[in-house]
Amino acid sequence: MAKGKESKPHIGIFGRRNKGKSSLINALAGQEIAIVSDYAGTTTDPVKKSMEISGIGATVLVDTAGIDDEGELGKKRIKRSLATIKTIDLAVLVVAQNTLGEPEENLIKEFNDYAIPYFIVHNKSDLEPLKAENQLGWRNKYQAEIIDFSTFSGNIEELVTSIRKNMPESAFKSNTLIGDLISHGDVVLMITPIDIEAPEGRMILPQVQTIRDILDNDAVVVVAKEREVDTLMKRLQPKPALVVTDSQVFLKADASIPKDIPLTSFSIVLARHKGDFENYLKGTPKLSELKDGDRVLILESCTHHVSCDDIGRVKIPRWLNNFSGKKLDYEVVSGLNDLPRDINHYAIVIQCGGCVITRKQIISRLKPAVDAGIPVTNYGMAIAYMHGIYERAVAPFVKLEKNSIDYL
Repeated sequence: MAKGKESKPHIGIFGRRNKGKSSLINALAGQEIAIVSDYAGTTTDPVKKSMEISGIGATVLVDTAGIDDEGELGKKRIKRSLATIKTIDLAVLVVAQNTLGEPEENLIKEFNDYAIPYFIVHNKSDLEPLKAENQLGWRNKYQAEIIDFSTFSGNIEELVTSIRKNMPESAFKSNTLIGDLISHGDVVLMITPIDIEAPEGRMILPQVQTIRDILDNDAVVVVAKEREVDTLMKRLQPKPALVVTDSQVFLKADASIPKDIPLTSFSIVLARHKGDFENYLKGTPKLSELKDGDRVLILESCTHHVSCDDIGRVKIPRWLNNFSGKKLDYEVVSGLNDLPRDINHYAIVIQCGGCVITRKQIISRLKPAVDAGIPVTNYGMAIAYMHGIYERAVAPFVKLEKNSIDYL
């Protein structure tokens, strides 16, 4: 699972082998998207399928291998299934034959550890209906919804209703990026370098998302390269209510934009929108406390071609070396790849903006570091801090965050 998670709600289907997980997914989607067999263990790696669910929109169903798999290969399949929990927004636990034991309870513990909402589907009810005592007992013990289901009974709508009921709104209802900072008719200036990292003929996703958010909030967006900003600011009327810049030209933007105009970056916008902003605010100043030999973990959320001036692999290490004056070691992990070592071996974690993934996945990705007390920050916030403009860059959002000013 090296690729970053799509920015859609993900629904993971979990359970033991041969309990009908793949059949359930096929019934939901109305087509054969997962291999179905009476032979236990057909599903090996997690299999994804996109579909539309009324009331939620585009979602991704994730079919996982059985959690009771056997042998060395089976252990690897189970490990991959458990790793999927970090990437989903809702879990469906599939059981059958009125059996719910230790394997399922271990899964439930993982769901709870990562704050993943879930419900239980007693499958194959046409062969053995759910006993009333189990329906009541499981609901009371696990505080979860229980539904009796069969792919042959035609009660798909009950399953879909349970998905709608249990899916957190935050997974599919997007809050505004900067709408709470601007008003109707305001002008927002976006500073967008066109360099070697810019995709040919296109803008990067955070820029596109910000433009759409500005338009959705009935404001006006002006887009310019950093070289044009000085000339533009002399002519632009009314003056911008907010300026959003690419983090790589923070210093240029800070010098060109008058101090009475709020300034931030696309990466910080994303950090507040779907990152662990509170812990970023706490963790960013720890960049000043790094020591010789400290190991820095840089987390990318997608896989991409690495250029000679890559922001995460080249520029941030260069800036941090100059800022700290220390000899630091860097490790970069992209997508959803496993860490090369235990999280406690790192002095700080620097997470990218996460434009292609959801807030839930970012929070889960950072959870081991947060739990271990290791400071975490974000590309844009780290860059602003290293360039001495951190307080200005986070100020627009800190004013909106209750008690956040305490972290500055």
